[in-house]
Amino acid sequence: METVPKPSRDVPPKKNRLQAKKKKPRRYWEEETTLTAAGASPGPPGNKKRNRELRHQRPKNTNIPKKSRFSKKPQLPKKPRERRNPELQRCLSGAQDPFPGPAPVPVEVAQKFCRIDKSKKLPHSKSKTRSRLEVAEAEEQEISIKAARSELLLAEEPGFLEGEDGEDTAKIRQVDIVEAVDIASAAKHFDLNLRQFGPYRLNYSRTGRHLAFGGRRGHVATLDWVTKRLMCEINVMEAVRDIRFLHSEALFAVAQNRWLHIYDNQGIELHCIRRCDRVTRLEFLPFHFLLATASETGFLTYLDVSVGKIVAALNARAGRLDVMTKNPYNAVIHLGHSNGTVSLWSPAMKEPLAKILCHRGGVRAVAVDSTGTYMATSGLDHQLKIFDLRGTFQPLSARTLPQGAGHLVFSQRGLLAAGMGDVVNIWAGQGKASLPSLEQPYLTHRLSGHVHGLHFCPFEDVLGVGHTGGITSMLVPGAAEPNFDGLESNPYRSQKQRQEWEVKALLEKVPAELICLDPRALAEVDVISLEQEKKERIERLGYDPEAKAPFQPKPKQKGRSSTASLVKRKRKVMDEEHRDKVRQSLEQQPQKQEKKAKPTRARPSALDRFLR
Repeated sequence: METVPKPSRDVPPKKNRLQAKKKKPRRYWEEETTLTAAGASPGPPGNKKRNRELRHQRPKNTNIPKKSRFSKKPQLPKKPRERRNPELQRCLSGAQDPFPGPAPVPVEVAQKFCRIDKSKKLPHSKSKTRSRLEVAEAEEQEISIKAARSELLLAEEPGFLEGEDGEDTAKIRQVDIVEAVDIASAAKHFDLNLRQFGPYRLNYSRTGRHLAFGGRRGHVATLDWVTKRLMCEINVMEAVRDIRFLHSEALFAVAQNRWLHIYDNQGIELHCIRRCDRVTRLEFLPFHFLLATASETGFLTYLDVSVGKIVAALNARAGRLDVMTKNPYNAVIHLGHSNGTVSLWSPAMKEPLAKILCHRGGVRAVAVDSTGTYMATSGLDHQLKIFDLRGTFQPLSARTLPQGAGHLVFSQRGLLAAGMGDVVNIWAGQGKASLPSLEQPYLTHRLSGHVHGLHFCPFEDVLGVGHTGGITSMLVPGAAEPNFDGLESNPYRSQKQRQEWEVKALLEKVPAELICLDPRALAEVDVISLEQEKKERIERLGYDPEAKAPFQPKPKQKGRSSTASLVKRKRKVMDEEHRDKVRQSLEQQPQKQEKKAKPTRARPSALDRFLR
């Protein structure tokens, strides 16, 4: 019988299969000191079962020295465990976070994104309604804090031209700006010489990527002006009064000499609306899918392009309408008339919402800024005025121009551009939602023909000018919003993304009946109508169904619902209600006495007995 030879000192002992496997490397989050002190293998600290198997399967006849159970270090008394602070979080590397918790947000920044006015106290309502309102306020506060934190991700910042010591920025020419900016920005300045079919009207799409322009002699074209790729070009063989993109760059409307026509991005005519005849101006409301048209006959017509139905046809009773603009804040249409007034219209009302007397002569141009705060008007009296639209309708500033401005337009950040003959003047303010200063122009540019149309490009510091000589693209630093919302207006969206956005926009379409001067009034309760309905309901039913019912005690068992006990419980509730009324009357008595208090005399008179 053969025996297994014992291993000698020179021959190394054979390792078990489990020991022969390669040891796991120590990870960077595992502390070396704790592992070596415990005598564990350099694996994950939680693998106790594997260590136990290795300990049982170790061969007996090996010369591996056994480790002593007693450590050579002197043992100190164990300290009581301290509770870990949940705020002091540890990273994977084991280091403590020096700034635990979410990053603090300044109150001023969070207030900019808050949409709830906390100065108004919640009305007295039921506890369930009040709790819902408190939850909505908490959610709104959390959303505003998140929006304030994400403001750091907005990489682009708006900038303006700043002249040197005493330098006037209005003297800086477009050639100088093109030489100073980068190549990509310099390519945005160009001139299209189209003298054969001018003068031109133009319009940019909501994303700011596409440009549509139409000449008075029938020339209509759309192009991707960034890449200069022509989408379509046709000649309608008829006079073109105005042109507008609809909800996307795939459709655009053209106000021709007789009727309103709608084309696609290939130049194919899709519709001819003969009910909108002799149209002079067009405006599109993107959130309502309404195309507003002003005609020579004095009618303001609203066309719902989603269903192809005319929502309203309103007679302004002011003659020919050739001055029109929209308020982007509340979707109200502003019409300028020859008697110097500006009227505000909504499709839900047959009469104007308001009328503002602006000039002594006829109104030539009207423009409203993106926040709906200011309205700029120019008239035949050579006056340029800026009005406050927040309920007062009072002029804030005015300036007399050497030549009346025939065209006005606001940029996304509040710059005001005015076309006067062949000159374009631009006035700037302190920033978005600020009043433009009319003292000194920000930029000035002279064209090769008379101005016929102005429009700022969204999300680009570019002003498009249509004139008798063609189209000119001007560089206006600080005019546009530098950061765009990719879910709302994405200039780089694909065809699939555009289709999905179009479906979502149709589902979220705002009804035309909700257009009013103050959109915040839609969330308020009409108390007068509510009380009137309540009175009519009481008269119809003969009693008040919301009145408090008399107290009826619940029946009890085991002989406790006798007649005497029921009467006693009713009397107790009636006494409590009586006490509450008496307490309220006593609290109101000192207030009444203070009102009726009269100055006391130092010496009483005999006639005081007759005082009541």
